[in-house]
Amino acid sequence: MKKLIKNGTIVLEDKVIQGDLLIEDEVIAEIGQNLDAEGGQIIDATGLVVLPGGIDVHTHFNIDVGVRAVDDFSTGTIAAAFGGTTTIVDHMGFGPKGCNLHHQLGVYKGYTNGKCVTDYGIHGVFQDINEDILKETEVMMADGVSSFKMYLTYDYKLEDADTLKVLKKLKDIGGITTVHCENDAIIHYLRDKFVAEGKTEAKYHPQSRPPYCEAEAVDRMIALAKAAGKAPLYIVHVSAKESVNLIREARKAGDTVFGETCPQYLVLDESRYDDPVEGLKFILSPPLRAKEHQEAIWQGIKDGTLQVIATDHCSFDFHGDKQNGKNDFTKCPNGAPGVETRMPIVFSEGVSKGRLSLNEFAAVTSTNPAKIFGMYPKKGVLAPGSDADIVLMNPDMEVTITKNILHENVDYTPYEGIQVKGWPVMTMVRGQAVVENERLQVPLGFGRYINRKPVKYTELLK
Repeated sequence: MKKLIKNGTIVLEDKVIQGDLLIEDEVIAEIGQNLDAEGGQIIDATGLVVLPGGIDVHTHFNIDVGVRAVDDFSTGTIAAAFGGTTTIVDHMGFGPKGCNLHHQLGVYKGYTNGKCVTDYGIHGVFQDINEDILKETEVMMADGVSSFKMYLTYDYKLEDADTLKVLKKLKDIGGITTVHCENDAIIHYLRDKFVAEGKTEAKYHPQSRPPYCEAEAVDRMIALAKAAGKAPLYIVHVSAKESVNLIREARKAGDTVFGETCPQYLVLDESRYDDPVEGLKFILSPPLRAKEHQEAIWQGIKDGTLQVIATDHCSFDFHGDKQNGKNDFTKCPNGAPGVETRMPIVFSEGVSKGRLSLNEFAAVTSTNPAKIFGMYPKKGVLAPGSDADIVLMNPDMEVTITKNILHENVDYTPYEGIQVKGWPVMTMVRGQAVVENERLQVPLGFGRYINRKPVKYTELLK
């Protein structure tokens, strides 16, 4: 059946219009004025903003880091949909020592099977590098995995020589390397030092991972990508002003570097760690920074240095596994929820407060992620022929975020008590209302796996 969204403020890629949007057979058929659905369903969008569905390209559902995250792909994608997100791309967790890439791809396809209510993709994650693994990336690309993550810290951190091999290989096959940038040696030195001195409260977490710890790794990765022939490089969860400046200068120099940040670095700051009990809620890496970093990140979003706002959603119960760190912050699992609150927080802080235009908001929450990760123009844009992934946002609706209104499975939200202006009131995936009237409208398994494509990354810099 045809569906017609009428009288909305429609956010296209390059402009905003008042008009109608016609949906037919899961895709957008036409955008214009005075359209006719010919007996189809009419959705009155008067007073609403019609946006491309949100794309969160950084989630960790069901991940096992010694303890398992409490949001799996059912609760995670349900929460995403209620928050106006129609597509997620999740990072595979580490598998058994010595396993290949397809082992974990199989594990994660098992996790997602029959679970998702939004569409979804999967990032590959490197544990070890050898010739077989590098060759396997070609097959992974054919399986729709066009992006691969490396960690510069944690158990399976990669050394510079291996990162260089990865950058070169993915450049050659049209993929992109995404990197968690922190200096492992600095982290271990400072953590061990603090523990030895009895400094184990949450407030020492950000001190153990200072801004220069992130910036050094960002600088090093930019240099390695340059050595690999300006290989495509995507820096995840940028939290420090120094990192923003490094990415900006690299892009000015013509390097193929992209940057991502997250809502927590835009609205929360390191004062949250001062409470020795509540501070555990904010143990995530990189940590929250001093307020001075927030304006630098907003400026990086505004000037195009940072192209994406994702979440790094990784949820552990505050009254559960987070308590492992109550006597030693180094024992607290790193991560915080946010997949449901991303779109309203960024709309409120960005659009409602005049920091971002509607087009800029759509770019950083949907269009740019789709372009960088091989889903555009099928996803990430309102245009004829694109999937009808749409969120209707009430720009005047004011909501105070509290845990009890959210659908994430975790027992807290780091954004408790924050008031936002702008809230999603309908989320559609491929033309089907997934969330409407504050109710889930589709069964588990409605979401489809996205076979993501290679990208010509140099063209994205133009």
